[in-house]
Amino acid sequence: MKKINFLKVGVIFSLLLFLCSNLSAQQFILNDDKLIDDRAAVKINEIGAEVKSKLGVNIYVYAKSNLGLDENVKTKEKIDFIKNSENQIVSTLESPYVLLTIAVEETHVNLLFSDDLKEIIDKNDILDGYIVPLLASQDKNTLFAKVSAATLNGYAAIADTIAEANQITLESSIGNAGKVSSTIWRVLMYTLIVLGLLAYTYAILRKRK
Repeated sequence: MKKINFLKVGVIFSLLLFLCSNLSAQQFILNDDKLIDDRAAVKINEIGAEVKSKLGVNIYVYAKSNLGLDENVKTKEKIDFIKNSENQIVSTLESPYVLLTIAVEETHVNLLFSDDLKEIIDKNDILDGYIVPLLASQDKNTLFAKVSAATLNGYAAIADTIAEANQITLESSIGNAGKVSSTIWRVLMYTLIVLGLLAYTYAILRKRK
């Protein structure tokens, strides 16, 4: 009887430990609408935990498939709604913080951070270099895969930027992989544009002949 009770206690303890681990693992992903792959989520939380423990900075992700806005909503109203939503989220965050927000259907992506990180983080560099290219890529990858890759890519870049500013190397860093993938995408896009222009020029010249 005692053995059975001991076994029950062990099972309950294991379940509680599992639940607590999952809850703490999700602390940096505030919302993802199931858009982020589990493997990417695990890596994001691993990076976030290391940055938190070593640098005291919280890096958060808030991703939504849509914001529930009407299709015919005016641009200004849309911008105001998104801004107010982001401000509400930010008001609940622990500083210093970085918040990456994504709204897929509204084609919105943004980066917000506390004042003490303004001299460290280049918003445009992170968005244009690591996130937007992957979200906007025209390939066979699913939206699910694109959001997962873009979020992890941007998250890792934010973490590395903060770490480098503090002369610290993160064990969880994905290194140059993120920048390489974005660079490859850009080279591919520029190549397609150049080839398109050449084909257009050739067609015009051929017509004139």
